[in-house]
Amino acid sequence: MKIQILGTGCAKCKQLTENAEAAARGMGLAYELEKVTDIKDIMRFGVMATPALAVDGKVKLVGKVATAAEIRLLLG
Repeated sequence: MKIQILGTGCAKCKQLTENAEAAARGMGLAYELEKVTDIKDIMRFGVMATPALAVDGKVKLVGKVATAAEIRLLLG
């Protein structure tokens, strides 16, 4: 599973990264985490607000910091 955090590295992006990692670890998933920080790359996903979360290339969350529990639902 590839988890991508789309954002420029702001505090909200960092929090979303931590929450996503906690969710994936808590579920015992084998995952790769990638931070997508280049605006052009973020725009290729069609994302206009950050932070955003993509799983295996599909955007699952845009413009908010989800809790680890909320992310578990998206990963499940």
